Formats: sequence, C-alpha cells, structure tokens
Amino acid sequence: MSLRNQDVDEEVVYAEIVEGGELGRTAPAARPLVDAHTVLMPGEGIPTSDDPRATYTERDLYVSEETAQALKEAEEEGSPQRRTAMRLFEAWCAEQGRVAKPCTTATYTEYGRHLMARGLKVTTIRHYMSLIRTSMPPGKKPDNSLFLLLLTQYRKKNKRALRRKEAFPITLPYLVPMMEKTEADNRPIGWRDSAMFAFGYRFLGRSIEDVDLDLEDVTILDDRVLVWLAEDKTHKGEEQTLVLHDRPDLNLVFRLRRWVRYLAEQGITTGPVFREVLRSGKVASAETRERRGATKRGAYLRPQTVNERVKLWFGAAGLKTDGRPVSSHSLRAGGATDLGMNGATDEELEEAGRWKKGSRIPRERYVRPAKDASKDPFRKIPVHSPDAQTPK
Repeated sequence: MSLRNQDVDEEVVYAEIVEGGELGRTAPAARPLVDAHTVLMPGEGIPTSDDPRATYTERDLYVSEETAQALKEAEEEGSPQRRTAMRLFEAWCAEQGRVAKPCTTATYTEYGRHLMARGLKVTTIRHYMSLIRTSMPPGKKPDNSLFLLLLTQYRKKNKRALRRKEAFPITLPYLVPMMEKTEADNRPIGWRDSAMFAFGYRFLGRSIEDVDLDLEDVTILDDRVLVWLAEDKTHKGEEQTLVLHDRPDLNLVFRLRRWVRYLAEQGITTGPVFREVLRSGKVASAETRERRGATKRGAYLRPQTVNERVKLWFGAAGLKTDGRPVSSHSLRAGGATDLGMNGATDEELEEAGRWKKGSRIPRERYVRPAKDASKDPFRKIPVHSPDAQTPK
C-alpha cells in the first residue's frame, strides 16, 4: 500500500494485488464531510466526499470583480478606529516579521501581550484587539481565548489599568459660551461649528453619527428638528425618526437653518450636513478634499474634526475643566448629565441617547459622578472660627 503523508488533505491511493500478480488501483474510500458545527436532520445521511453536492468548482470559490470591488470599498470605509487599530497592528507585525492578515492565534496573542506591556487601559486593549480580530477574513479569525486569559491576569496585577477617564461633560453653562464665541466673528465656519455643537448636544449623538448626517435626513421646522436615522450603534437595521425640540438657550432651529441656508446658497442641497469650510469661507467640495488627500471620507468630515473644534472653542471661551479631558464626546456627556441632574428618568435618558434598555451607562457615567461631586457631608460641620473658645 502506498500513502502520501502530508499536512494538507491529499488523495490517498490504495493498491492491492490482483490476478496475474499485477498491482491494481482502487478508488479511495468516501470520507465523511462533517465538523463540530455540522447539523443533520432526522433521517438525513452523513455527507461524504462522494456526494455530488460537495464537489465544488472554481465557480463556487470565487466572487465576481464587482463583488470584490464592493468588498474592498466596504473594508476601506470601515470605522476610523478600526483602520487605526489595523495600521498599528500591521506596523508591529512588519517589525516582528509576522503576517498581519490573516494572522495566527500566536501572533494575535503576542500582540495582546505587547499592548499590556505598554501599560494601556484594559478597555483600550480589549477594544483594539476586538477591532483587529473582526478585521480578519471570514473564517480566519484567531482564537482569542489565550489573549483573554492574559488580559484577566493583567487586570488583577494592574489596578490602574482599570481606571476609565471619562470626557468632561459640556453642559449648558459651558456650551452656551462656546457657541457665542464661535459666532463672535460672524463667519461661516463659526456658523457651522455653533450649529454642530447645538445639534451634537441636543441629538445626544456619537461624533460619527453627527458627521455622517445627510441633508436629506433632516427636516427643520419652526420649533423643532426632525432627524431620520436608518440605524445606529444599538439599533442595527431599525430606522428611527427623532424629534429634537428647540429651546431658547440652544437656538438649534436658528443655528442649523442658518448653516443649511448657507449651503443652499452654494448649490449644496444633498449630502453631508457638516462640511469643511475653506479660508475663503466657501464650502470645500468632495473634489477639493480629494485633491488634498481626504479620500476616505469624501465631503464628510472626520469625527476627529469635531473633536478638534470642540477643544478649540472650549479653550477660546476661557473655560476650564476639573481635570477630565474635553472631546467631541463631551457634547453627548453634557446632554446626558443635564438630563439626569434635572430629574430625567432612566427610561427618558435611554431613549434620548438611544442606549439599550436597561443600560447603566447614562446613570453611572454621567449622572452619578455629577451628583457625587456635589455631595459633601462635612458641610454639616460648622466652620471653625479662630475666635471660638478652645474646648477644655
């Protein structure tokens, strides 16, 4: 009998002596085609290599040029965080002489330990490793069990790595001076930023949701703004129409209508609401941005741009924080904090910020810290006066 022993599946040829002393060849025995995930119905036979349905040709393995291009574009248009995570991972793999995509379980585990050696927060490490794993081709994702084992040990030995530094909440006492500062020069970029800040606070959106908003999805009425969402992070495949009621201190309708009118004057009535403004005051076209290298987002702003503008105007307004960082997320945090501090129920908070039902995030991250900061049991103790008689 002759066998070819290799690590990959090869045809096994069996030989036996037949009449005349010659060797005859027999067909290989049919192999069962099952694995740990095979599901069979009652009475259904186990599929084998003889099953004509299991005989694949090249047509079953390749996708068309159109599908390949669509997959490439979908991958390139992934979230900025995923692109950043993969860029850093690929650079590390290149230094280590390892294959980045698809990576092995050993490479994935080793990179996780590399992030831990840098002393990063547990949430940051877990987030980056999740983005890397989901970026791998279908069916070729590394096993993350060893990485999670290391992360458990890391959590126990590095208590500071568990510390989460939340964004400083930009509540109305901070937001209003910021918006007034943006409009002091009466320039288009200030109109855009004040509309973007007012909308971000009232919309309670994530920065990517703000910059992905299209003009076609917004209806501006006299006392409210209607926003249509195809889906969001916690409502995949569930469309929503949100009603954003205006308020005198926010002036959302005025600020958003002024900016949208300015876009219309330049012939822009479709596409992204918030766009880049050039030094001339004109709105940059997608072609202009492409010539300058902004090919990923086209006419859409990057979420990082919102982050930069929030920091700029917060400082320009002369505002100070309590040590927590200011970011685009501060607008969402500010709206949630204002709601919670003024009697909003858990259900109202969840609905306003589109958190999952029963989510503890709005209460634990935004409302409770603000309430705890205002508590001081030592206020019950009378202030000591130097003239007071010393007790004997």
